[in-house]
Amino acid sequence: MNRKIIACTIGNCVHVAGVMNFLSLAEQEGYDAEFSGIALTVDELIREVKAKKPDYVGISFRLTPEPLRHILKELKQKIDEEDLKGIKWIFGGNEPAALVAKESGIFYKVFDGTEDVDEVIGFLRGIDKKEFEHYPKDLISRIESKYPYPIIRHHLGLPKVEDTIEAIKKIAESKVLDVISIAPDQNAQSFFFEPEKMDRRLDGAGGVPVRKKEDFVRMYEAAQRGNFPLLRCYSGTSNLLKFAELLKETINNAWAAIPLCWYSELDGRGPRTVRDAIFENQQAMKWHGERGIPVEVNEAHHWSLRDAHDAVGVAAFYLAAYNAKKAKVKDFIAQFMFNVPPSISPKMDIAKMLAKLELVSTLEDDSFRVYRQVRAGLASFPSDLNMAKGQLAYSAYISMALKPHIYHVVGFCEAHHAAGAEEIIESCKIARQIIKNSFLGMPDFVNDKEVIERKERLKEDAMIIIDAIKELGKGIEDPLSSPDCIAKAIQIGILDAPHLKGSKAAKGMLTTKLYKGALYPYDPIKKRILTEKERIERLLCTI
Repeated sequence: MNRKIIACTIGNCVHVAGVMNFLSLAEQEGYDAEFSGIALTVDELIREVKAKKPDYVGISFRLTPEPLRHILKELKQKIDEEDLKGIKWIFGGNEPAALVAKESGIFYKVFDGTEDVDEVIGFLRGIDKKEFEHYPKDLISRIESKYPYPIIRHHLGLPKVEDTIEAIKKIAESKVLDVISIAPDQNAQSFFFEPEKMDRRLDGAGGVPVRKKEDFVRMYEAAQRGNFPLLRCYSGTSNLLKFAELLKETINNAWAAIPLCWYSELDGRGPRTVRDAIFENQQAMKWHGERGIPVEVNEAHHWSLRDAHDAVGVAAFYLAAYNAKKAKVKDFIAQFMFNVPPSISPKMDIAKMLAKLELVSTLEDDSFRVYRQVRAGLASFPSDLNMAKGQLAYSAYISMALKPHIYHVVGFCEAHHAAGAEEIIESCKIARQIIKNSFLGMPDFVNDKEVIERKERLKEDAMIIIDAIKELGKGIEDPLSSPDCIAKAIQIGILDAPHLKGSKAAKGMLTTKLYKGALYPYDPIKKRILTEKERIERLLCTI
């Protein structure tokens, strides 16, 4: 039998938003939740309680506290007279009113509006405060402790190690973040184990200049406070397995982020050939899979950020997940980067993400689980900081259509400067409010007619690309996981992007065009949109 909650505002208070939000959360947690009305008198409330026989009664009052003292005095007297002490009474209000509520001695739990949604969820799940302070220490347990509410992630990498450590402490104590992603500078990613190759003029460029094992240990220690956020770190662009071992040993890396084709001659972030990069990245996936460490293969957005059309992004997403499963990864973190390109329409953006999700879901079984992580694309953020806050809120709202397990907050200031502790905390609070409000009920983006039509078209087009890779590798046991076959697919342009023009490793001949809010392949000579079938047929006939 479900536990029952009724709730109302009392006295002359007509502010119902807090009550409705609480009841919505309770309903999500399996309660029989009912709103009893606005500005009830004590007698009206008592009649409701006697008639409904709830397990919990919620009362909200968000006005000046003095009238509340008289109301609660009367309520306490009626509770005693009607013998209603077996019910658990809950109060929600502003801080001054909450103090009066605590003094009354009536309430089992008092909320003053400063609580994070995590604490409310913990209460509804029957977790007492002492137990609730024992936050899960691994990613999947952390997700399961909160879902359907996503855990929150943000990256951090200031130009000095000491500043980064202090920022971790502040963020952990704020309890707004579940996962801190350490962003090392490019010197560390490329040459952590070969420091003699570093160009010291570039120290701190793009992240924190970690130079020794102890730097990571101190960061981990800094996070052991507040809500004990998990730590994770970007993979290296060389010595991937040694870097993985280091991260596992020092920060208990919550999950690995490994590309499939990149950190190579393709993007200039390493000297590896595309073929060698694919092979080594597959080995890194396998290493993590064997140890039960979740893996994110951040492949698709690399293509989309280089203006590849939407179908290439969807196909690359599927290819990445396929290779993760082949490498025996059990828990796959599927990252959906919205707003790429920045001018994509929200409908077409959601359609693209749903196409990715539905294709990857076909790979799921008892040995391969997919966890959804959503984020905004950094390029969509304006440098005006107030406008950027609007972009953060907008992107967070539409991306909740995917019901994510992880929300990756991109700080509102990131297009202007690297986020410090205060800006990360502010960004996370903005995102958390949007996420909380989304559970009050969102428009049905998923079943919009235009979204469905575009999603189905993208799934078909992506499979044309996947089938072309298979055809290219005819005679190979598994073309979709063959480094040689995938590298060749890039070389001849099955996977291509406009920004790769002039690349020695890629065709670099693709032209794309935004049309009605979506990105398509484009014939600049005939000046028309190409179908994916046409594009692939043109390529294959030249082999």
